[in-house]
Amino acid sequence: QVQLVESGGGSVQAGGSLRLSCAASGYTDSNICMGWFRQAPGKEREGVAAIYTGGGSTYYTPSVKGRFTISQDNAKNTVYLQMNSLKPEDTAMYYCAANERLSDLWVGSPGNYWGQGTQVTVSS
Repeated sequence: QVQLVESGGGSVQAGGSLRLSCAASGYTDSNICMGWFRQAPGKEREGVAAIYTGGGSTYYTPSVKGRFTISQDNAKNTVYLQMNSLKPEDTAMYYCAANERLSDLWVGSPGNYWGQGTQVTVSS
């Protein structure tokens, strides 16, 4: 049973930083794709960043490039999302997800595994 547990959300003023963590367990394959999604009230869920744990390749949605960094600690089976220069429009529930294929992960495939979500609130 694959489980993803997020932590690190909270409230911060614009320009501030937060780091989200996603601890994964239950995967038999160490080379998977993990990513972060977010969903704001009244908006569709969108992919924010993803990483292929086998080689470290990373991917970002344009609105967060240069501000957010996704990284991994394979020894801890944990993926992080460092969020800097936060803006009020970054306010959302952030979800960790995992899939064997990046293409499936990024489109929010039904085959994705999901965490429970962590709230990020950025005030102006």
